[in-house]
Amino acid sequence: MVMRVSMLCSVCNNGVPVTDPELGEVVCSSCGRVLSDKTLDSRPKWYSFDAEKNNGAGTGSPISLTQHDMGLATMISRANRDSSGRRLDASTHATMQRLRRWDFRTKTNPSRVMAFDGLSGLKAKLGLSDSIVEKTAYIYRKALEKQLMKGRSTSSVLVAAAYIACREAGVSRTLKDISEITYVKRKEISRSYRALVRELDIKVPLADPKRWIGTIANKARVSEKTKRMALTTMDSVVEKGASAGKNPTGIAATVLYMCCLRNKEGATLKSIAEVAGVTEVTIRNNLNYLRLRGVRVAEI
Repeated sequence: MVMRVSMLCSVCNNGVPVTDPELGEVVCSSCGRVLSDKTLDSRPKWYSFDAEKNNGAGTGSPISLTQHDMGLATMISRANRDSSGRRLDASTHATMQRLRRWDFRTKTNPSRVMAFDGLSGLKAKLGLSDSIVEKTAYIYRKALEKQLMKGRSTSSVLVAAAYIACREAGVSRTLKDISEITYVKRKEISRSYRALVRELDIKVPLADPKRWIGTIANKARVSEKTKRMALTTMDSVVEKGASAGKNPTGIAATVLYMCCLRNKEGATLKSIAEVAGVTEVTIRNNLNYLRLRGVRVAEI
């Protein structure tokens, strides 16, 4: 592997110096003169300590907040041999056994291990990305530092942290959806969510109603034309400030229902309310409110 350096050779002023990171030399591509034999290799080192699997990937897994030990676990070998390969005597063997047992007990927190194991399951259930899971683990670790676990279950705090991470990433997940998937009561999630936001001083961004239109439209099997019309109409709703202080799911369902009426879609008020998780009364009240604010269905 060679790398070209963006400079001219200082000897022939013609060739371009080429760096060979394997040999650590800089050679002119024209005259072949070695310009330097002491180059700094900034590439990562790939060592393998397994003789049977010498595939060049021996650096191990990267540091991750999603693991209870952040991927930095160490352990005392059970080979019971010294550095020369000789077997340990009985006294040293008993000492190493005792040290191995103490090491395992002191660095292993059962509740933390269980929590991060549950985080991997939460990722699969909610279909979360790696960045959201990392953010969830970060918020959970901050909660542990602030001692916010007293009087709260581990699952409720973990799910609340996942909900905050979804809100910050702009992922459309409601407390109701998360509660139904994780089998954690919505009341417990809400209580833990308020505690995390208050104690950790987290600024949770407002949910964008436009993100819910696609989800509701797909569940209600609305046409693509009506969906695009609803997205355009939602821009008008936001500009007029009509979405401030309103449930984003309810506003999205209301705008989608308005567009369904305009295009004479088969979706009814009841069907849209069911897939959106709101009541029919909520959509009717929002519909009257939007009409009073002068919101009209956009033409596309």
